[in-house]
Amino acid sequence: MDWLERVATLRQWSKNGTRAPHKPLLLLYALGRFQEDAGSELPYTAVEQDLQRLLTEYGPPNRTTPAYPFHHLANDDVWEVRTDRGPGSPGSRVRELRATGATGRLAPELRAALRREPSLLGRIARLLLDLHFPPSLHGELCEAVGLELEPAETARLVPARRPRDPRMRDLVLTAYEYRCTFCGYDGRIGAVPVGLEAAHVRWWAFGGPDEVENGLCLCSLHHKLFDKGVLGVGDGHRVLVSQRFVGHSPAAREHVVALAGRPLLGPQPGTRPVAPTHRDWHLRQVFRDEPRPAAVC
Repeated sequence: MDWLERVATLRQWSKNGTRAPHKPLLLLYALGRFQEDAGSELPYTAVEQDLQRLLTEYGPPNRTTPAYPFHHLANDDVWEVRTDRGPGSPGSRVRELRATGATGRLAPELRAALRREPSLLGRIARLLLDLHFPPSLHGELCEAVGLELEPAETARLVPARRPRDPRMRDLVLTAYEYRCTFCGYDGRIGAVPVGLEAAHVRWWAFGGPDEVENGLCLCSLHHKLFDKGVLGVGDGHRVLVSQRFVGHSPAAREHVVALAGRPLLGPQPGTRPVAPTHRDWHLRQVFRDEPRPAAVC
């Protein structure tokens, strides 16, 4: 059985690029628990809070429940659910999962495959990360689910469904004159830019093209905050800061809160700015809550 192909084709609700990472997050969590204890089961009541935190932090902005993937992932033959009454899930309602003592774990065939071939776990995890999340979130997401991947497993061991354009970073950094479009940071070591990255506005995993119109030159800090939904790009190409962001230190105020309403720096004349379709996708699928009012200078 080709487990990588099965994982790559998890059945997910999809419409107009909507993110639905519920099943991938549950599967990553289950892999982390399997790595820790291959014989462990996951009672819904014991893992509900962990799964809710993952969905809140790495899922779409709209409210959702871990009961949905806990029930529906069994339809993909990589997960099984049992209750006090026997095999099978009682449904996707939170009350039913709690009342029946629902317990889930990886499907028997997948558990057996992971025991026979330990490196398969890392390949599955990397595939889930590549297909559903931007690279800037991979490391912290592994920590959040308790996964420890060996260096060899962190390479792109699974062919991507479509190739990336290796020129994108240079094209985007050149378009924005090698400075962060949010804060203006332009650090170098000699002639080499350091701490500057090409961020996809619409994530590559969700059809975002490797084009300048889908890219921003951001410093490492603002790239991470952009992918976490703390920062966005609004009408008039101005920086949005989520009301959900809280930071009381002078550094937080200066480097995040003070950006609200600030116009983007760049791109240089003759280069098209971020396309509205990509900007709108990010606002709907990544940006958290409502934006703060523009900062008063």
